[in-house]
Formats: sequence, C-alpha cells, structure tokens
Amino acid sequence: MTKDPDAHYSGVESMLSHRCGGSCLGPLTFHCQVFGDKVSLSQGGRLARRGGSTFKNGLVFSSRPLGIQEKIHLKVVTTTAGWHGALRLGFTNVHPAARGLPLPPMAIPDLTQKPGHWAMHVHESCCTVGSELKFWVSSGGKVYMRVNNSNRDEEILSGVDVSRPLWAMIDIYGQTSCIYLQGSEKRGRFLTKRSCPAPQHIILPDIGRSSVTPDRTSCEDTSCHHRKLPADNEGTDCVVCMEREATNTLTCGHLCLCQSCTGRIILEFGNCPLCRHQIGAPLRT
Repeated sequence: MTKDPDAHYSGVESMLSHRCGGSCLGPLTFHCQVFGDKVSLSQGGRLARRGGSTFKNGLVFSSRPLGIQEKIHLKVVTTTAGWHGALRLGFTNVHPAARGLPLPPMAIPDLTQKPGHWAMHVHESCCTVGSELKFWVSSGGKVYMRVNNSNRDEEILSGVDVSRPLWAMIDIYGQTSCIYLQGSEKRGRFLTKRSCPAPQHIILPDIGRSSVTPDRTSCEDTSCHHRKLPADNEGTDCVVCMEREATNTLTCGHLCLCQSCTGRIILEFGNCPLCRHQIGAPLRT
C-alpha cells in the first residue's frame, strides 16, 4: 500500500506545532527549504530577496497552511528598474515539501497550469517601495487583496479549492526584488488572532544558495509551549518519515531520526521531536 505523503507532512507539522495562547495563530515565515533558485531568506525566514540579473526564479511559499480569512501581510522592500510586471500572489494545495527542486521559474503559467495552483499578477502601481499588501482566501474560494490599508477589498481570484489545506504562493517577479512577511491576522467576532515570529528554538537560519547565517529573533511571548510526543514513540524507525531506520542519535540521547530527515528537522525546527531538547550536532550510530 502506498503511503499518503500529505498525511506524513501534516503529521510532522502537528507534532512540531507551536502556539503562544488563544490569540496566536502560530509562527508564519517563508518555507525555509523550498524557494526559487535566485531567492535568499533572512531575518528568521521573513525577508525574501531575489538576486541576480533576472526577473524570475523568485518563488516562495508559506511555512504552514493558511486558514480561511487569514490575512497575510506583505511589504515591498526593494524594487529593480528595467523589468515589467510585479508580484504574483496566490495559493496552492500542494505541500511545499512535496515539490521537486529546482522550482519552475514562474508561478504564471508554470504552476497555474497545473492542478492545485491559483495565482494572479499584482499591478506595478501596487508594488512600489514601501507598499503594504494583504491577501486572503474566503470560504467561497475567492481571493481578495487590500493595498496600503485601503478600505477597498479587491477580488483578484476565484475558484480556489478550500476543501484541502492551502499554502500561500508568492512569486517575487519583475520589478519586485525583495519582500518582507509582516505576519498574518484573522478577525473573529470578538477576537483578532495574529501570527507570531518563530520562537528561537525553531527559528529559521538566513538561507541562500551559498550562505547560512543564524538569526537571533525569538518569540516575545514567554507563555509559548509546544506539543510533546510520548517517550514510547522512540524505536528503530524514524519518527518523522516512519519508513527508514533511525540512524542518528541526537544530543539528548534519543535515537529517532534517519539521515534524510535529520537535516530538515535541524534546519526547520532545531529540536528533538520526542523531548523538544535543542539539537546540537547529531551523533551517527
């Protein structure tokens, strides 16, 4: 029987989930492993910059699925003269970690012609330096955008499949060369919930194709706590993929990760999935 990859990825996310309290949506960054060939990430995975003399290869995705009506806040940091077009915004049902690398150079049409992808271009006038954009998906599968705290919500897409998890899909395209993910919010009847920066022990490093520099940003809420797996999950199988043999003993003493999963867990989360102890260099057995 073939295992469902979505079940594996959702299991990893729930196992390593984080929350600060009832008003917190959890950390939100750009996905630290899956991004375009010309992209580098910094500031805890929230600043995404497209380098090189090109208008494309700037795809990034959210680190987790977004909720219905969860508004994503982006700010345009820099632009580059000489190119036409600007940001492309949208959503996808395809888990970023299920994608092969390298990514296609453009969201439109490279991804939008495939099932499970929806994206729309943003006009250049809305993507000048300092522009702030919010976009979100409704329960009816429509995507709306708001620019610079305007009271006008513009419908930019429709037909999004909301029956499955949705990741934000952003193409740093054309004249747009650097964006900052300010976070997200979801307004309820009595309470507005907001995302938070990733806490220090699951912080993403600054990542490019040739450099890795640690970021010191941490969650400011001291009430943060994390789910913990019971100790009896420890065994000879990797607790993440449940397919390969666990060959790496972590500094906490748990033999629980295969060689393939160890690097990703260290990079994305930095903690033992069993006891939450901060991971140092793993010891290969």
